[in-house]
Amino acid sequence: MTNIGIFASGSGTNAEKIIAHFADSNVGRVVLLASDNPAAGALQRAERLGVPTAVFSRTEFAEGEAPLAALRAAGVDYLVLAGFLRLVPAPILEAYGGRIVNIHPSLLPAYGGRGMYGARVHEAVLAAGERQSGITIHRVNERYDEGDILAQFTCPVLPDDTPETLAARIHALEHEHFPKTIEKDIQR
Repeated sequence: MTNIGIFASGSGTNAEKIIAHFADSNVGRVVLLASDNPAAGALQRAERLGVPTAVFSRTEFAEGEAPLAALRAAGVDYLVLAGFLRLVPAPILEAYGGRIVNIHPSLLPAYGGRGMYGARVHEAVLAAGERQSGITIHRVNERYDEGDILAQFTCPVLPDDTPETLAARIHALEHEHFPKTIEKDIQR
């Protein structure tokens, strides 16, 4: 059984789907959700679902040692970024090399990189007149959104789309595919 840790900074809908997916799994289970945002909805979702949580300051995350100690104490084998906006620091990358995945709300390499998250991505996709968007699930390295791609899933961009309507279809893809892709990667 693989112990999964999640880093999340936002509302936590993807974290909740991952926790639920692995709740009765013989492949993995979520043993820790950590955040750099004490007000993150992800913390409340995890607590409600019985998953231990930890909160670290942005400085502690940037240095890496405190979160790494928490990951080790929880026995985390595999790390998932679910709405986490910070670069993963070197100590964690070294400890979990090849075992950290992230999700991005576009078809990378398009619309990725520093500052490209959430509505900003959807606004850029719409401004460019794209006919298709989607999600990318990728490994994490020392640069934003440049790790090896594990999977991509697409949806149409409709003529009357707004960032909000496109985001709704992107979220549906995330919720459907992120937990399954994590499970597949753990089993590789």
